Amino acid sequence: MSATPGTHMKDEIDQQPAVFADLLAAREQIAEVAAAVAERRPRFALLAARGSSDHAALYAKYLIEVLLQLPVGLTSPSTTTLYGARPDLTDVLLVTVSQSGGSPDLVAVTESGRARGALTVAVTNTADSPLASAAELSLDICAGPERAVAATKTYSATLLALYLFIDAIRGGDGAHARALPDLAATALDESRDPVEETAQRYRFAGRLVTTGRGYSLATAHEAALKLAETSYLSARSYSGADLLHGPVAAVDNETAVLAVCSAGLGGESTREVIDAVHKRGAEICAIGSAASKTPASHRIPLPETAEEVAPILEILPAQQLALDLALARGIDPDNPRGLQKITKTT
Repeated sequence: MSATPGTHMKDEIDQQPAVFADLLAAREQIAEVAAAVAERRPRFALLAARGSSDHAALYAKYLIEVLLQLPVGLTSPSTTTLYGARPDLTDVLLVTVSQSGGSPDLVAVTESGRARGALTVAVTNTADSPLASAAELSLDICAGPERAVAATKTYSATLLALYLFIDAIRGGDGAHARALPDLAATALDESRDPVEETAQRYRFAGRLVTTGRGYSLATAHEAALKLAETSYLSARSYSGADLLHGPVAAVDNETAVLAVCSAGLGGESTREVIDAVHKRGAEICAIGSAASKTPASHRIPLPETAEEVAPILEILPAQQLALDLALARGIDPDNPRGLQKITKTT
């Protein structure tokens, strides 16, 4: 337990530029794993994960579908662990994402997938974990020990590792990611004041909706999780398209909306959603490189990047907001009630 509430979470948020630099320095090792995958020419990809790692897997789903033009599915681990499903996974790439590498159900999915013909890749922060041992190939996200219960640097490092991996499968050299350490440092520094202002405004909020589209949908989901687990806020996340298909009816002038809107196709398509909730009187905080162009009460602008790596920066002010909001509500985000660092499901 930290002596001062939020100490571990703050330190780990601030470590992210250095974590990105270390991971970029290890790109050649990631490229070697990618080359082995490219050689096998998978016909389909499956992704297995839980919690924050599930949001990272959603990001990977967009990357694989868009950059590799492969169909992708998100697994339901219980079909293996509870129902004993054993589908034929010949020529399938199975990527299992787990920061701890210790969740029994994800290990079981990986073992079963490998036995059924899948090329299995573990993405984890624990190189000697059961998951890494179960998979044929593994990627170390190089984030170092994480002491806060809420994942911060391990989440963003997972995103970067997945991007470098998938980009390398298509023959890329990671060029769009090279500036991320410097951009992350800038984002963290320049976000502090608008994040603090937003936290003070939202500290009494009863409910919050997060939304985004495209690559940024993963950020919306992860931001909602961070706010719920650290601030005990009733937070729901929606794709912008899904939000307009019904849930927008519940949005009113007592709803706080966190809209993720970076430059690119996803951000452009989110404008219609933001206009709709703005007309319903919601108090909107816009995060992203297109935030300054968004009708919002609060804006947290970020440096512009290629759209496919924008989520790696978008999550940083969302983490800061979760930290500041928890502290403003008198909660220690390093030790949220009822949660442990490693959740083991079967």
